[in-house]
Amino acid sequence: MGRVTGRVCLVTGAARGIGRAIGEALLDEGADVCFADINGDQVAKVAEANRERAEAGGGRVMSAPVDVTSRDQVRAMIGKVADAFGRLDVKFNNAGVNRPMNFLDVTEDNWNFIMGVNGLGVLIGMQEAARQMIAQGGGGKIVNTASIASRQGFDNVAPYCASKWAVVSLTQSAARDLARHDITVTGFAPGVVATEMWDEVDRDLMQIGAAERPGQAMEEFSAGILRGRVARPADITGTTTFLASPESDYMTGQIVMIDGGMTLV
Repeated sequence: MGRVTGRVCLVTGAARGIGRAIGEALLDEGADVCFADINGDQVAKVAEANRERAEAGGGRVMSAPVDVTSRDQVRAMIGKVADAFGRLDVKFNNAGVNRPMNFLDVTEDNWNFIMGVNGLGVLIGMQEAARQMIAQGGGGKIVNTASIASRQGFDNVAPYCASKWAVVSLTQSAARDLARHDITVTGFAPGVVATEMWDEVDRDLMQIGAAERPGQAMEEFSAGILRGRVARPADITGTTTFLASPESDYMTGQIVMIDGGMTLV
């Protein structure tokens, strides 16, 4: 308990799945947490459901609606957090989307949608968080969500893979630039995680003919996991809390793989 006590943390894509789990784990360790998501109504319910958890951990909780591709909305969200909690110490750029298409069928709209959220959204999120951290002083931490798809390409999700490779390079670029401001920039790369997003990917792969039955895609992707099972969100949050804590102060520019041994790099 208490690894991030007093730290103000902001998590995007936090209405469900990994993002919600990240925020809840931070609350358990004493942080003040803003859950943010494009689905403002849902993320408000998540924050409300976590009020007792926040009180038990000694922190505070709030929510904010945000489209991470809109700089004005991101800037307003960060301002809202700073007004409510006094500062911003840790920013998780976790919001992400996927929309599988067979490689030869990928369209400009598909590419732009995925790269907009997963690429541009991370860039804007890092820039605006860094500006707040520099203005307030005292450094800070930025943590980005990558993927096993940032290490190798997959045929039915090419734009998603490209967007997650972008996350890695953006993490490295920001780490180099922001070190002089005592801001560290790291990331983590999950593998197959049992979340609502994977359920959607499973349905999408069936629609494009890349899978014949429900669950087939997850089974095939999971076959090579050395740990012998898909991940649960709780398998991810030990690392994410570490990256938000003082224990990771000497790390920057790195992406931590959390895939059960699926991709050895």
